[in-house]
Parts: sequence; structure tokens; C-alpha cells
Amino acid sequence: MSPILPGSTIGILGGGQLGRMMAMAARSFGYRVQVMDPDPSCPARFVVDACFEGQWSDERAAGDLARGCDVVTLEIEQLSLACLEAAVKYAPVRPGAAMLGIIQDRILQKNWLRDHGFPVGDYRSATSEQELITAIRELGGKCFIKAAKGGYDGRGQAKVGFTPTEASVDEQGAEAWRELGSRPVIVEKAVNLDCEVSVMVARRPSGETLSFPTARNHHVNQILVWSVIPAGIPPDLEKRAQELACGIASQFTLEGLLAIEMFVSTDGNLLVNELAPRPHNSYHASERACVTSQFEQGIRAVCDLPLGDVSVVQPAAIVNLLGDLWLDVDGGQRVPRFDLALAVPGVRLHLYEKHTARKGRKMGHLSAVGATSDDSVARVREAEQRLMQNS
Repeated sequence: MSPILPGSTIGILGGGQLGRMMAMAARSFGYRVQVMDPDPSCPARFVVDACFEGQWSDERAAGDLARGCDVVTLEIEQLSLACLEAAVKYAPVRPGAAMLGIIQDRILQKNWLRDHGFPVGDYRSATSEQELITAIRELGGKCFIKAAKGGYDGRGQAKVGFTPTEASVDEQGAEAWRELGSRPVIVEKAVNLDCEVSVMVARRPSGETLSFPTARNHHVNQILVWSVIPAGIPPDLEKRAQELACGIASQFTLEGLLAIEMFVSTDGNLLVNELAPRPHNSYHASERACVTSQFEQGIRAVCDLPLGDVSVVQPAAIVNLLGDLWLDVDGGQRVPRFDLALAVPGVRLHLYEKHTARKGRKMGHLSAVGATSDDSVARVREAEQRLMQNS
């Protein structure tokens, strides 16, 4: 198998912030880059050679993109498999449709993990309101409910049994079913959490595989708030997380990147939460922490180039900047105090050039380096607080 050398053209299905940062890494290598996205003014638009406008189910646009490319990769799971099949007629697509078809359906994904012997928490699938209510009862009443397909950054998800309410668990389940569109869902029993971690694995078509040091993550309302590399977890847990992630990537015969999100329970068990076949929010800190960033590694992997060193150079953390920061209490616009945030030593600002700020929308992130993982988290959280200060 021949590598796809710099000077060739890479296609990316998806032009959001992940596609933007992949494109920037590719351009530093001398590749040309094209993207497909429903939004002609997507974040990647300003750093690529061409942007093809097309919905995630637009086979024609995907084919048009791939026709001028030497390899195609992706930055979002919501693509139709028909898009990937249209693209692969013209160029290799990495990761491919077989893997994406499993991962983009949470029920298929969880069943695949269970059937291949990977540890997962207790769960049920439900295709009707009554099945959902029965599943909640069987799982003890405290559950996360997720749409089988779609949903991102906390959307397409609901919680039942977490806060006191006059509504019964059955009534909460019925409401969740309606809120999620009365469509198939997966019901997951809440885990007694010690912490959340993730591992990013890269594998090139010729077989070389490398995993990044484990990241430790903190979520609020199912949205990542901050993440840090290295995770600072015990060596035995680090070893188990790495082995588990690499085992999943090997079973898939991965070509490209795969992020594995995991729960660490209070009794020390390691459980797989979700998979993402693309760059991942929890590894944005790799740009500061590691010799090779996840974005460069993704380009190396899909082009079948030697994978880069993933050693930690210095601990680094990121905090997400949501659209809420740009909105004042009355819903009007404000400008975050980037000047104050950047006065914190070791802090950098990364904005995605999204034009409209909305509550919960990821507009960018701050990163910080420090002497330790905890130090880098403290610095980036201090910078985040400064963004909110009044002029």
C-alpha cells in the first residue's frame, strides 16, 4: 500500500471546527484540502481550497468532493452511509462505512461492544414508549436516555430519576420519549462515577497503531467543560484504558482516528461509554501537550504516513467556550474579555470563526499548559472566569 504524499488532495466530509483544525494540520504538510458541509460558511471554509455545499445525505455532493481527492476522511458521524459509498467510488474513505454504520447507531454500537467482550454499563434498547418505561424500571429508575441516532453535545439526550419531582418515573419516561422524538432510544443505567476518561487511537492502513496518553474529562449536562492530558490516573488504570482502546481499534481494523470515551466507576471498573471515529473534543489539548496533535495524527493516519510521537511534552488542559459567553443576561450580544483571559500565563485562545453565538454552541476553546495536570486545569479555568468579567 502506497502512502498518499504531501501535494495530494484530502477531502473531509464535514467542515465544522474539527474539519477546520484537520485542514490546518494538512495544509502545514502541503496537502490541498476540500470539505463538504451543509453550511457554505462553515468554520473550515476559510482555510480550505474548496467547499462543496451538501447535506449529510447528499450523495452527489459527496461524490463531487471525492472525485477530486486522493483520500477522504470525516469529522462527523451524522453522514449517511450512502454518502460514504458514493465517495469511495472515487477515493479511499477512512474510516469506512462498515465502521461508521455501527458507531452512528448507539444501539448497534453498544451491542457491538458487548458482543465483542468489551465492558459496558447496564443498558436496554427501546423502540416504543412502553419499552422505554419498562427499561427504566428494570434499570432501577436512574437512567440516561439517548436517541439511537443523531444528537451531539448533550442534544438528543434526557435524564430520568436524578432530581426530586412530583412526576413518577413512568411519567418522566413518557415525557422523555416525546422529547426525543418518539424514536428508538438506548436507556443506560447511571454509573456511580469516580471520573471520566478517554483515549484517542490512530491506525494507518498498513497497520501501525498508536494511542495517545489518556485524557481526563469533566462534563456538565453531557457537554464537555474541560479536559486535561495526561489524565493523572493510577498507572494500572492508565494501562487498562490504553489496552481497552487499542483492542477496540484493532477489532474494527481502524483506518484513521477513533476516540473511546470511558467511565471509571467508584468501585474501579472501566466501562466504555461511546465511540467517535474522528478527532475529539477531549484531545484538543494534544496540540499543547503532545509532540504530535490529534489533528496531525489524523492526517498521517488516513494518508498512511508514519504516525507521529504522542509523548507528553508538558501537561495541558482545555476549556470549551460556549455561545452563552457571547450573550448577556437579557439575550443581547457581548464580547468576552479575551484580553483578560490571555493575561494568564500559558493560556492560548482558539476560536472557530462561527458567525452566530447560541446557547450551548461550541464557539472555541482556551488551552493552558502547566507544571502538572491540575495546574494546567487551574490556569485554564482562571482564564475562563476572566472572560466573564465586565468591561
